[in-house]
Amino acid sequence: MTTVSPSSTPASDRTPIAGTAPLSLCSREPRVPADRLVAEMVPPPRFDSVRFSTYLPDPNQPSQREAVHVLEEFANGLGQSPGPAAGRRGLFGFGRGRAPKVPAGPRGVYLDGGYGVGKTHLLASLWHATDAEPSRKAFGTFVELTNLVGALGFQQTVQTLSGHRLLCIDEFELDDPGDTVLVSSLLARLVEAGVALAATSNTLPGKLGEGRFAAADFMREIQGLSAHFRALRIDGEDYRHRGLPEAPAPYSEEQVTRAARATEGASLDDFTALLDHLARVHPSRYGALTDGLSAVCLTGVRPVPDQSTALRLVVLADRLYDREVPVLTSGEPFDRLFGEEMLKGGYRKKYFRAISRLTALARDAAPLVDAR
Repeated sequence: MTTVSPSSTPASDRTPIAGTAPLSLCSREPRVPADRLVAEMVPPPRFDSVRFSTYLPDPNQPSQREAVHVLEEFANGLGQSPGPAAGRRGLFGFGRGRAPKVPAGPRGVYLDGGYGVGKTHLLASLWHATDAEPSRKAFGTFVELTNLVGALGFQQTVQTLSGHRLLCIDEFELDDPGDTVLVSSLLARLVEAGVALAATSNTLPGKLGEGRFAAADFMREIQGLSAHFRALRIDGEDYRHRGLPEAPAPYSEEQVTRAARATEGASLDDFTALLDHLARVHPSRYGALTDGLSAVCLTGVRPVPDQSTALRLVVLADRLYDREVPVLTSGEPFDRLFGEEMLKGGYRKKYFRAISRLTALARDAAPLVDAR
């Protein structure tokens, strides 16, 4: 791999840094076959071992305990599902002129709440608790689902997922009308095939009552599917901030470079060069871009210049967070990545999520410097 050496500090002023040459994200151009996209529709490594029993409800938020109870019952109900043939009987098992074979009631759940209240933990727990082979249940983000349609085509995606008992969609997004219509059409077809659905989305922190508006937006945008969903409100503060110190301030370029060279499997890139590289790699490949990395080290972090760049960075942040890859940086702190206009605009939910997740990963990266 080619090493990208950050150059914001003149070479003559740098202290020689020993160690092996780190990897570089900018030198990677992964090619991901469509069958891998399908096979990887499982909870990410960060959520491999989560279960309902490992979710710790905030004692001050009864909605969290209620959500666990409802989802456990939902999973038990899916265990009674007659499977893919249910599509010929309708969503609730009603045959044409026959009695239902499974209990009537919503066969979809929508988890509505703010950042860090554990929605993804609960969604992954539902996936694990559903009594079906992994090949008959799917878990992915909204972006990953749209990427799957792009890779397979609409009809092939319908055919591939119709045999599933459950489809979990994390971070359902309503800010792109075209993608929303696409996914809504896909879900309608899957509902006809008897696939149960579960989805999450985020609401903006500090906006009192916005969560309920978000739920209303979700139900409106999925139109005819809304009757099939039960909305679960999950209140609470971001667990990543509960009793934890603030994210560490960015380090010096020398500290980041030294840590990258001393950490096996770490990458080292200039932030601006990485943003340019992301524009040349399809977002569906960002997961593969991070394969095998133990840490991501970035120098010269600065505010992103435009919205297209910002949205690509959001996807990369999600993939790094899913894979629990620490992120060590120099330059500007993460809360300055997105300008004021971006944080007030239509994609603000994504940007707040990215800041929250990158902050958590920056905290995870602190030992890389402390150990040097």
